[in-house]
Amino acid sequence: MSQFFDRHRPMLDTALSALRRREFWTPFPEVPSGKIYGEIAREDGAAAFTALQRRPFDLPGHPEESRLGAEQSPFGPALEISYPSASVDTLIAASQAAAPALAQAEIEVRVGACLEALVRLNRMSFLIGNATMHTTGQAFAMAFQAGGPHAQDRGLEAVAMAWDEMTRFAGAARWEKPQGKGALVVLDKHWTVVPAGVSLAIGCNTFPTWNSYSGIFASLATGNPVVIKPHPAAILPLALTVRVLREVLDEAGLPADAVLLAVDGPGAEITKQLATHPAVRLIDYTGSGTFGDWLRGNTTAALFSEEAGVNTVTIAATDDLAGMCANLAFSLALYSGQMCTAPQNIHIPRGGIQTDQGWKSFDQVASAIADAIDTLLSDPARAAGVCGAIANPATLARIEDARASGRVIRDSTPLGEGRTATPLLLAVEDGDPACERECFGPITYLVAVDDADVGIARAASLARDKGAITAALYDLDEARIARAVLAFADAGVNLSINLTGNIFVNQSAAFSDFHVTGANPAGNASLTDTAFVATRFRRVMWRRPAAA
Repeated sequence: MSQFFDRHRPMLDTALSALRRREFWTPFPEVPSGKIYGEIAREDGAAAFTALQRRPFDLPGHPEESRLGAEQSPFGPALEISYPSASVDTLIAASQAAAPALAQAEIEVRVGACLEALVRLNRMSFLIGNATMHTTGQAFAMAFQAGGPHAQDRGLEAVAMAWDEMTRFAGAARWEKPQGKGALVVLDKHWTVVPAGVSLAIGCNTFPTWNSYSGIFASLATGNPVVIKPHPAAILPLALTVRVLREVLDEAGLPADAVLLAVDGPGAEITKQLATHPAVRLIDYTGSGTFGDWLRGNTTAALFSEEAGVNTVTIAATDDLAGMCANLAFSLALYSGQMCTAPQNIHIPRGGIQTDQGWKSFDQVASAIADAIDTLLSDPARAAGVCGAIANPATLARIEDARASGRVIRDSTPLGEGRTATPLLLAVEDGDPACERECFGPITYLVAVDDADVGIARAASLARDKGAITAALYDLDEARIARAVLAFADAGVNLSINLTGNIFVNQSAAFSDFHVTGANPAGNASLTDTAFVATRFRRVMWRRPAAA
């Protein structure tokens, strides 16, 4: 047994129990409190982030042929951090050299190292929160949670699932088959977990750790060396992760080069070269459907993807109009709509809906949602904390282009310093092509449909054909709700019904929610089910006659 495994076995066992129960549990508190993380943890994290800027990032022993890095905070300043960079051939050679020792290590050693790394990363959550904030544009509270504890939850979930799958069956057995007249054929059989090969994790700009940790830790736990390719605009959160993993691997007696950082720059990306290298057997990818299609057409590696989709809300009726609108306002404004779970299309019957405030027309419902957004963002400090900043300048250009695609119900405006934009609401008719593709960012289409059943059918069809990660429904008719449950299940999209209060369609909880179903074009993998880990290894047997 490994020292790290023994130390963290209770956490692993509890994680396994949580996976089966699907109830709330986390070992990594999401509240950035000094009472939890230390009285001066916030100040220490900020100071550590400042100390990393305007200097080379240190990764001891990492392959290095040059230095790259040009990250700029969406809130303004350039980070001026350079990272070790090496060619694809150099990185792959180093990864392959590390592979045998990682593969031959006991499962407990690999899993123990992953658990120890997650615990150390959790202690660094304030530093990672600052790094996430200033590379993605998330406001600090969200950056702390999503970049830190929530990402760590997803990593632990993947490790627990991998451990469960690798240890599901006996590793050795004595096999005795009767042959008649008392004779037996007796064999000793042994099964070895054989990793698939080099794993490539392609990070995204908006959630570099949250979207990457599941694949990184699932691959490492199952014995596959990982090359981590961050988005050029969001390197630091994953570089910090690589540094911790390499330190822990070394202490566990495993090769540090089992985890490598593949840094490139805008216009000189190496992602395609990595993805098509014959040594790469696994790819975890979060990003556009366009590049997802390219990967499917050009790589032979097993692909685990989360891609574009059109998330929808259908409003049929509500007994809490104010609560519904407040809930939707937060969902639309949170991180300026730059979440893979954020709603884009809101289907509203053209003739209006029944509410606790009486019958409301389409325009009245639209105005109520717009007013709720205005109320939410009326305080500048709260607005900044909810909306954050825009990660990519292309998103601002998309907002400008979208204005002409519908009747403006609420215009998008900047909040203050940095790249910022509040939600844009546009009214369109059902079937308008503008709302039938993903329009990433704070852009929402209020779609007039004939009635609620048409809205449900339209939303389910979009999920099936274009992909969706979330769908939401507001309704009081239990028979129609039951029909919607079946329709969205058939479309392979998770459905939230009548959410009000402090729970939102955007949220996805590790150990309980399977994030992305893998059953529609928004992604072919789910965080985290057994299929997500089982493809990363195979069982190979050796057997021989038992000794007399």
